[in-house]
Amino acid sequence: MARNSQTPLLLLVLSAQLVLIRLCHASGVAVYWGQNGNEGTLAETCATGKYKYVNIAFLNKFGNGQTPEINLAGHCNPASNGCTIVSGGITSCQSQGVKVLLSIGGGIGNYSLASPADARAVADYLWHNFLGGKKSTSRPLGDAVLDGIDFDIELGSTQYWDVLARRLKAYSKPRRAVYLAGAPQCPFPDKFLGGALNTGLFDYVWVQFYNNPQCQYSSGNTDNLINSWNKWTTSIKAGLIFLGLPAAPEAAGSGFIPATVLNSEVLPVIKKSPKYGGVMLWSKFYDDQSGYSSSIIGNV
Repeated sequence: MARNSQTPLLLLVLSAQLVLIRLCHASGVAVYWGQNGNEGTLAETCATGKYKYVNIAFLNKFGNGQTPEINLAGHCNPASNGCTIVSGGITSCQSQGVKVLLSIGGGIGNYSLASPADARAVADYLWHNFLGGKKSTSRPLGDAVLDGIDFDIELGSTQYWDVLARRLKAYSKPRRAVYLAGAPQCPFPDKFLGGALNTGLFDYVWVQFYNNPQCQYSSGNTDNLINSWNKWTTSIKAGLIFLGLPAAPEAAGSGFIPATVLNSEVLPVIKKSPKYGGVMLWSKFYDDQSGYSSSIIGNV
C-alpha cells in the first residue's frame, strides 16, 4: 500500500485544532452563590451553562475555638440540618464539569485564626465536613465532596492563613485534588491573604477589582485597573488569576464595568497574561438581574 504523505500533516493540523479548542475553553466565569434566596438553587445555577466555578458563600463563623457555622441566607436553615439539600446541587454541578468550592469568610461574620494549631484544626474540620474526610457524621452540606476551599477573608486576624492553606493542600492527592482559591482585594498585597498567596499553593485567585478606587475601573478610565492587574499577575505565583467584578451596579459600592467596556477595552488587554483565568462575578443573584455573564461570556 502506498504511504499517504499527507497523513502526518493532517494529524498535525487536527492536533493543533484540538489544542486551540482547549485553550479557547480554558477560561471561564466564576460566581458566588448562596447569599440570596431568590437566586435559584445551586443545581439551577450550574444548569445555565454560564459558570465554570461556583463558590458557595459562606462559612462565616469559625476559628478561635468557635463551633463553625455556615450561612446560606434564604436557601436553607443550617440550624435544623436543612442545608444538606444542597448536596444534590453540588453533585449535579460537578457532573457538568463545574468546580464547586466552599467560600470561608465574607464581609459579615465572626471568624479568625488564633494560632498555627487553630489554623490546622480549622483545616481538619473543613476536610472532614466538606471535603473528602470521613470523620464526621454531621456534614452541613450533606455527603457531596466539594472540590476545594475559597478564602474570602475580610475580617479578623491577618495571620495563619498560610498555615490553613498548607494544611488543606496537604490533603490533596492525585486521585482527588483539593483546590484552593482566594478572593483578595485589589490593593497589593492583600493584608489578609498576602502571606497565604505567597505559598504558591493557590489554584485560582479572583481578585476583587471593586470597592477600591485606587485599583478599579472608574468613569471611563481603565488605567488603574490594568496597572493593578499587571501587578497581581506578575507578582504572585498562582495557577490562574481572575478579574473579580460586581455583576451589576447595585452589587458593590463602586467598580462596576459596563459589559461593552469590559469586552472592548479590558478583556483584550488582560487576556494577554498567561495567568489569565477568566472573570469572577459577585454574585449569582445580581447576575440574574443584569444578565452580565451572558453579555461577556463570548469574550471571556
